[in-house]
Amino acid sequence: MTNIAIFASGGGSNARKIIEHFKDSSVGRVTLVVSNKLKAGVLSIAEEYGIPTQVIDRPTFYESEEILKVMEKHPIDFVVLAGFLWLVPGYLVRAFPHRILNIHPALLPKYGGKGMYGHHVHEAVKAAGDPETGMTIHFVNEHYDDGDIVFQAKCPVSPEDSPEEIARNVLALEHRFFPETIEKVILGL
Repeated sequence: MTNIAIFASGGGSNARKIIEHFKDSSVGRVTLVVSNKLKAGVLSIAEEYGIPTQVIDRPTFYESEEILKVMEKHPIDFVVLAGFLWLVPGYLVRAFPHRILNIHPALLPKYGGKGMYGHHVHEAVKAAGDPETGMTIHFVNEHYDDGDIVFQAKCPVSPEDSPEEIARNVLALEHRFFPETIEKVILGL
């Protein structure tokens, strides 16, 4: 059984899908939710499912390795970033080599990097007039949106689509494919 930690900064809709997917699984289970925001919706979702949570601050995350001690208590085998907006520090990447997955709301390498998250990505796709977009699941390294790509899914973008409509379509892909892709990676498929 693989113990999974979810790191998230926001509402937690992807985290909910992951938690539900692994709730009765023999492959893995979510045993910790970490957030960098005290009032993040993901913390309420974790509470709803009885999953322990940890709120982190920037100095502790970047200037110490305290989070590794927290993760050892649960004991975490695999990390999933589900809308976590901070760059993962090197010590954490080294502690979980090829065991940290991130989801990004665009077809990397396009629209990736620092500051490219959420509505910023969808507005950039709209402004560029791209005929398609999608989402990317990739391993995490020490750079924003730069790790090896594991999976991508695409959806069309029509000229009439607003950034909000693009976001809805991409989120539907994320909800559909993220949990099963995590499971495949854990199983080595």
